[in-house]
Amino acid sequence: MTDNGLRHVPQSKVTQEDVAQRAGVSRGIVSYVINNGPRPVAPETRDRVLQAIADLGYRPNKHAQQLIREQGDPAAEKQFGLVLTDTSMLRRPYYGSILAGIHQTAHANNYHIRFLRFFEELRHPVLFNELVHEEEISGLLLLSLDQVINNEEDGRLIEQIRARIQNVICLEWEWPDLPSITFNRTEAAYNATRHLIALGHRRIAYVGQEDNRVMGYRQACLESDISPALYFVAPRANMAAGHELAAQVLAQSPRPTAIMGGCDEVTIGLLRACYQQGVRVPDDVALASIDNIPMAAFTTPALTTVNVPQTDLGRLAVQTLINRAQQPDSPVASLMLPTQLIVRESCGSTLK
Repeated sequence: MTDNGLRHVPQSKVTQEDVAQRAGVSRGIVSYVINNGPRPVAPETRDRVLQAIADLGYRPNKHAQQLIREQGDPAAEKQFGLVLTDTSMLRRPYYGSILAGIHQTAHANNYHIRFLRFFEELRHPVLFNELVHEEEISGLLLLSLDQVINNEEDGRLIEQIRARIQNVICLEWEWPDLPSITFNRTEAAYNATRHLIALGHRRIAYVGQEDNRVMGYRQACLESDISPALYFVAPRANMAAGHELAAQVLAQSPRPTAIMGGCDEVTIGLLRACYQQGVRVPDDVALASIDNIPMAAFTTPALTTVNVPQTDLGRLAVQTLINRAQQPDSPVASLMLPTQLIVRESCGSTLK
């Protein structure tokens, strides 16, 4: 095990027999735990086996060995892994555009996505040891994991990943000493809020994610001597969350004359609730947002929003991974992509 206790680096291939001896069980019990059957294993025994697997770094290696034999070179050289927060990410159009950029750039450079997994799955030591290994992948993209990093245990899992894989890229979030590909959330919210202020609004609410977007909203308000106290944290960045929060936001007295949405999906939920409650947009409440997902141009009224180059985020993440694979000793460098305000009908501006 390393000095910091993150992982054990075996001198030779670890077998199921080694795991059995470490856990004090039979080899058959180890097999049952790894394969989830066919016989049940007592929880305490299962935990001992899983701990032994984690301590020894046991991993099945059939796939990598087969590829090496077939290709005649290291199987992992042009393969990378992709780790997401959870399944909700696959349903969101914002992340769909990022994933499209990842796939397109990987394909164009003859790279392959070896696996797509969710952060929680990597807690299982068998799966972790099987996938997060230099024989399987040469790099790893971690997409928006700030949404699920909640405690020290989560942080330790990130450090375990770093101990295994040298080439790790953070996409849409940041982690110390790792390269990241992001957009400036503070600036995006600042520019959208400044636009609402320029239109004459003095009572502006923020509804959305509790991250640097709030900082941008607050900065814009304070610069204009406007209270930034009207912010409402959306528990999820989706349309349902915006729709649910609308009742609370619109019930404020006096009611906000403008709402800065943290993302388009939350804002579309707000827009729907305004329609249902007879609140006219933009006549009664102006709306501005962030992301510029394709749907934003087709709502009624169309959303004023800050364009985030979603496909470019995915594209540059893969390109950064490739560049670091070719120059592994290069300094850690991060990119923050620019954004652009797109003025449409929902804010009431006459600008085009």
